Amino acid sequence: MQETANDHLFLFLSLLLFLIVILAFSLRQVFSGKDQLPLGRTGFPIVGETLEFMSMGRKGTPEKFFKERMAKYSPKVFKTSLLAEKTVVFCGASGNKFLFSNENKLVTSWWPRSVEKIFPSSTQTSTFEESLKMRNLLPQFLKPEALQKYVGTMDIVARSHLDTHWNNHKKVTVFPLAKNYTFTLACRLFLSVDNPTQIAKFSDPFNLLVAGILSVPVNIPGTKFNKAINATKTIRKEMIRIIRQRTADLGAGIVILGNDILSHMLITTDENGQFMKEMDIADKIIGLLIGGHDTTSAAITFILKYLAELPKVYDKVLQEVEELAIEKNGGDLLNWEDLKKMKYCWNVVNEVLRMAPPLQGNFREALTDFTYAGFSIPKGWKLYWNANTTHKNPKYFSEPEKFEPSRFEGKGPIPFTYVPFGGGPRMCPGKEYARLEILVFMYNIVRRFKWEKVILDEKIVVDPMPMMANGLPIRLYPH
Repeated sequence: MQETANDHLFLFLSLLLFLIVILAFSLRQVFSGKDQLPLGRTGFPIVGETLEFMSMGRKGTPEKFFKERMAKYSPKVFKTSLLAEKTVVFCGASGNKFLFSNENKLVTSWWPRSVEKIFPSSTQTSTFEESLKMRNLLPQFLKPEALQKYVGTMDIVARSHLDTHWNNHKKVTVFPLAKNYTFTLACRLFLSVDNPTQIAKFSDPFNLLVAGILSVPVNIPGTKFNKAINATKTIRKEMIRIIRQRTADLGAGIVILGNDILSHMLITTDENGQFMKEMDIADKIIGLLIGGHDTTSAAITFILKYLAELPKVYDKVLQEVEELAIEKNGGDLLNWEDLKKMKYCWNVVNEVLRMAPPLQGNFREALTDFTYAGFSIPKGWKLYWNANTTHKNPKYFSEPEKFEPSRFEGKGPIPFTYVPFGGGPRMCPGKEYARLEILVFMYNIVRRFKWEKVILDEKIVVDPMPMMANGLPIRLYPH
């Protein structure tokens, strides 16, 4: 009896072992084949790895999130979960090239749910469709030929801003003043609004709105997301008032037709001959103001940070703008040709945008199932690219933590490695606009001041774009 029992037990264990081997082999076949998802982990339910992602940003090391996972899973692609979405992160120049080259083929633009909730479309169309409409409206205002006429206005606004907020001050905090400059300029050029009191009505709500766009979408009083929703309502009311006043002015012939983006939107019809609704116009203008608000302000702040830390770079910038000033007659305004001569200044800006890109990355969505780098990417999954996988990668930029403007001389970086404005069909349409407003500001401020940091070891935080923890307070020394 004992031998029979032992035989049965041996037979059972042998069968169990056989089944385990078969199962293991089958699983290996599945996970080594074309159906294998990218390696990685999705973290906790719903939250995923979002908190860790944000935490590393607030500590000033957003690239650490990607470096750790690229080293552990794959330098090309890994899976995670961000903003309650299953996400695949595409890394390196090859990842950027793939996403940028397959726009509207394999992938499409995607915005987090928080954006949809803050900006619910009154026409019930998708964010993608609204984005296409906006891009069709923008070219005549943001293409280089059209921007040439804006340079003089930018110079006027920059001079006025420095006269009001910088002159006769021994110490200033850069970031809020940079936001004042870029926002005032956007209101002037997009809306023809230059009344400081009227602009001030937008300023504080816009700060709350921008802070909440990519926050955790929890609509509870006191959260960033809740504040952003309430701020949007406030901004919309003021925007609707401006739209109605402009409509009345156009009807009375007070405003020249099409002289700014708002006027153009009011007189433009769609393919069915229908004019845009007030709320649609308001949301699109708000989106434009956001695009020209914190991103360029952050870039200007970091430009001043590095010029304070690197006196040799500052001296070369000063030399270039002074040589340009000598060519100008007295107080003549800057023009398009002047800015084209600021080659070293623009190399400095590019290096700042490499070191601290305001646009850290962006999302796409898979339109269909496809494979990439040997892994299967399911339809509907969210895809994310991040500038730091190339900008801070020694494979593409030697000594990536060293500030070196000469990287952008000649042919510049390898394609798809330098992506502060994105790439492909969805490259930031305001790239040239940002270039002009930054160079105009650099020209004016460097000619007036030298400066030094008040907080020598001030930390950098990324939430969701890089900024100085204390806004970069500086001590001014007028020339």
